[in-house]
Amino acid sequence: MIKPIQHLLVAGVALTAFSCHQKAVVDEQDGLSAFNKDSLASHIITISADDYKGRRPFTEGETKTIAYLQGTYKRFGLEPGNGSSYLQDVPMVEITPKSVSPLKVTSAKGSFELKNIQDFVMWTERTDTVQSFNNDDVVFAGFGVVAPEYKWDDYAGLDVKGKIVMVLVNDPGFETGDTTMFKGKTMTYYGRWTYKFEEAARQGAKGCIIVHNTAAASYPFQVVQTSNGGVKLHLDKRASHDYQLALQGWITHDNAVKILQAGGKDTSVLHTANNRGFKGFNTGVKLSETLTTKVVFNKSHNVIAKITGTKRPDEYIIYSAHWDHLGVGKPDAKGDTIYNGALDNASGTASILEVARAFKAMKTPPERTVVFLSVTAEEQGLLGSEYYAENPIYPVDKTVGNINVDCINNIGKTKDVNIAGSGESELEDYLKAELAKTGRYLAPETHPEAGHYFRSDHFSFAKVGVPSITIGGGIDVIGKGKEYGKKMDDLYTATRYHQPADQYDSTWNLDGGLEDTELFFQLGKRLAFESTFPQWKEGSEFKKLRK
Repeated sequence: MIKPIQHLLVAGVALTAFSCHQKAVVDEQDGLSAFNKDSLASHIITISADDYKGRRPFTEGETKTIAYLQGTYKRFGLEPGNGSSYLQDVPMVEITPKSVSPLKVTSAKGSFELKNIQDFVMWTERTDTVQSFNNDDVVFAGFGVVAPEYKWDDYAGLDVKGKIVMVLVNDPGFETGDTTMFKGKTMTYYGRWTYKFEEAARQGAKGCIIVHNTAAASYPFQVVQTSNGGVKLHLDKRASHDYQLALQGWITHDNAVKILQAGGKDTSVLHTANNRGFKGFNTGVKLSETLTTKVVFNKSHNVIAKITGTKRPDEYIIYSAHWDHLGVGKPDAKGDTIYNGALDNASGTASILEVARAFKAMKTPPERTVVFLSVTAEEQGLLGSEYYAENPIYPVDKTVGNINVDCINNIGKTKDVNIAGSGESELEDYLKAELAKTGRYLAPETHPEAGHYFRSDHFSFAKVGVPSITIGGGIDVIGKGKEYGKKMDDLYTATRYHQPADQYDSTWNLDGGLEDTELFFQLGKRLAFESTFPQWKEGSEFKKLRK
């Protein structure tokens, strides 16, 4: 589980200070001839094929995927990245819902029931086989945020111990468009659903239910259903004594309104929760539900390969991409049950394979060690990268930076690229410099309200102080413009993201994806020949982690 940022800043990580930047002498063309669009496509087609069964950890899909990745790295001539092995074991627990009762809502007005998956989605991270709500009180806690730096505390004066909290997704001010609150349109970590559960646990709540809103969450309720409605994986933390919620999940906006109305509450509180000084309250409603589970402890795997540096082998640049997707699940309208994850993230996995091949083909090998990390269980909550960051093979104080790839461009060449979370580290400046060489530009983040900085594997590196970046495809499509690019981006989110329809097909145009992959390579190549380290920028919540 992702830890809240404010606690991470207190802990800190003692890292080495580095001198001012010294521009490296780099042969711009070295390695570029190795790139090949057909090779890039071949990787995507292979690991997103139906026989890989959606690449879910603990399945045949994992076995095939990690075998393919190891074989490819070996074929390219890369060294094992974990001693003599290409694998890092990631201990996890698989929790399967065996039965989920309806959610019974009881108030002075009577009672009614809500249907699992259709009306709500609930799960547990506890490893006991039965978890339940037993006529427990529901407290509405606004956005469920305790943020001293923003002078905001939704739990002030509330007693939620042993109770269920119902909270809103995103940050205060999002709905009203108040740019003076938090970071305005840009989501902070306080807006993420992971934070909401963590804070509710710290407050001693028994459970937490997040009210879904498509705009505020940045995805439809269908994504919640497909991502959380079945078997879920978590890191095996049996040795930890951190308190965990009995049950946690999401509810549709309309059913949250029904709950409030059942308690005789004015549903306008869903809007007034945006106002500074808002006070949470007991809704007068009680909930009952029982979830029985099957629990299996197992191991998944990160795949790691490297090219050892010639002059500074103990300094590391890490490329990462998650190899996993959702596996086999709920059928779509066509009856397809395989969530192939071609764009998300067979494409990113293929991209770093091609970057690895290019580095290996260079006439002048990199001076720093370049690591290629294909992580597991991103779709389950960044678990593979979180485990690596907490159990690093290479010291974080010697890790120069992390370049993460989560989906590449498949709509043709663009003039722009975008990143998740601008203004965080100097890697952004490095990227701008590389873009300028080819007449391209870094566009503003397309959906800053979606909190993408906290939704991809680079975040696990950021949490331990390593400057990190996820670079995404742009929307300013050459010859078609931004409107077309945005339309295609929105279409993917609405019709393919986390759905069986995320498959490779003949409509893909990987010219832009290949160009962006070359960009990832050039960015890492510059780092590989420098003697200085990129730093966090002033104002970044992660700057205190790297001294």
